[in-house]
Amino acid sequence: MSQALTVWKKLAGAPGGKWAFSKLICLKAPYFSSIAPLFVQLEPHYCEIKIKKQRAVLNHIGTVHAIAMCNMAELAGGSMTDVTVPSTHRWIPKGMTVEYLKKAETDLTAAAAPAIADFTWADGSDYPVNVEVRNSQNEVVFKAVIMMWVSLKT
Repeated sequence: MSQALTVWKKLAGAPGGKWAFSKLICLKAPYFSSIAPLFVQLEPHYCEIKIKKQRAVLNHIGTVHAIAMCNMAELAGGSMTDVTVPSTHRWIPKGMTVEYLKKAETDLTAAAAPAIADFTWADGSDYPVNVEVRNSQNEVVFKAVIMMWVSLKT
């Protein structure tokens, strides 16, 4: 089990535990603190995070900035990958394709899941991850496919 999943399982059920976990992840990867994420769910093959529509993530027209949604996608996709890949492997994002489908005018929720259900772990393989970002009305406002490079630890 990944270190992140071990910590998540200890904290998620405690009062303020999801908030504390989210802060710990942002200490490990400081750039993600720019979107002030809150982890909602983390398990193998699934991750869900939320962000508030607040000044720090807005663009010039008052909607959530495209790059803030890219950050959400990378955090959700990377976290899901981290708790999914076997401990014998490592991973790194290789590329991301995004679609901006609708103005993001509310708080947002990002959900990440593998694009391939029965993935075969090998040395040096692409692992595609789908991420959808939804608004408060549960409408998809953004989609991403993140290609993770997965290889054996050496």
